[in-house]
Amino acid sequence: MNGRRRLNDAILRSVQLERRIDPYVRPAVDRMFQGPAQTLVQWLINVRRPDEHLGLAEEAAVPGEEATAEAIARQMARFVERQYRPGCAERAGNTKTHAVVHGTFIVHGGLPERLRHGVFSRPATFQAVVRFAGPGPLSPPDIKDNGILSIGIKLLGVEGRKLIEDEHTSQDFTGISAPTFTTPNVVANLQLQRHVFDGTPVLYFLNPRHPHLCDMVMQGLYARTHTSPLETRYWSCTPYLLGEDQAMQYSVVPCDEVRSRVPWRPPDDYLRRAMTRTLGEHDVCFDFLVQLQSDPHRMPLENASVVWPEHLSPFVPVATLRLPRQEIDAAEQFALADRLSFNPWHALPEHRPLGNQNRARRTIYLQLCRLRQTMNNTPHEDPGKDT
Repeated sequence: MNGRRRLNDAILRSVQLERRIDPYVRPAVDRMFQGPAQTLVQWLINVRRPDEHLGLAEEAAVPGEEATAEAIARQMARFVERQYRPGCAERAGNTKTHAVVHGTFIVHGGLPERLRHGVFSRPATFQAVVRFAGPGPLSPPDIKDNGILSIGIKLLGVEGRKLIEDEHTSQDFTGISAPTFTTPNVVANLQLQRHVFDGTPVLYFLNPRHPHLCDMVMQGLYARTHTSPLETRYWSCTPYLLGEDQAMQYSVVPCDEVRSRVPWRPPDDYLRRAMTRTLGEHDVCFDFLVQLQSDPHRMPLENASVVWPEHLSPFVPVATLRLPRQEIDAAEQFALADRLSFNPWHALPEHRPLGNQNRARRTIYLQLCRLRQTMNNTPHEDPGKDT
């Protein structure tokens, strides 16, 4: 085991070294190679996938799915209990909070009828709480933990029945800064969590018996030294309903293409400082886009390694997320983050999460949230209770 950890750590150190020079070379490399490389990797993934002959928005359970979800939750809980003392517990994924900010989510008018479902059914403005975070499962200095970022958007004042009842007026949307998830399904996710617990997450991808090289390359194509969480595009990676018998994925895209500079020796919290500086000077906005499933095989619900082709179904803007100029008080933000829970099952039935990874999240997120908040003695807060 020690030899495997040394190999894992050596690979990580080489990646972290590349992160130092990444801001100076990555834009040019991406322009030349990201598109062709993604096309090749996606072809390799798709050529081996059987056609399950499913219909639009039709799911197909993975054998042993519920037991696998419970096993993932137990494995991640073991990691949290081993890693953190009571009062200091962090999330097992999307761990490091960069900021929790307030904003408004403005649903556009004049949307096509096929898009007018759930929160998008009519023009409206919702108050929103938005958490920007790192990938985890630890919280090292940003330069060592900034390859893939995450976003959690919690809309407040959303009326109607919710799929889980611990919050009554919330609709959550979550995403990461890559168009595919780290693992294709819950079976692979359990393998990854075992490697994380053993301290060998890199070896999950390089396991000779069960390699995940295509997933490693896909994550690598989007893992970079980010300049700011406010300057990054996010994808849902997993599908959701958009009304009855219609599936979607979504993406959150910065309205502007401004890029901050990353210092050669950045502070440990340089991403939060970049957000603090930007939001202290002006408003920020993101476009919220949805992409409808149009081909059940080319745009699968049960395989989160597959990018849904935009030439089959382009992303369409349906809303704008506006973050007004505001102060980011670190202590206040972190305390709020500890009380909040972002869960894609905080949702209207019209936006029910789809696919085995999302179905597992219902079990995993609830159990880990309860564990973290119990360890920290921070009871769950329904932020919309007073709206």
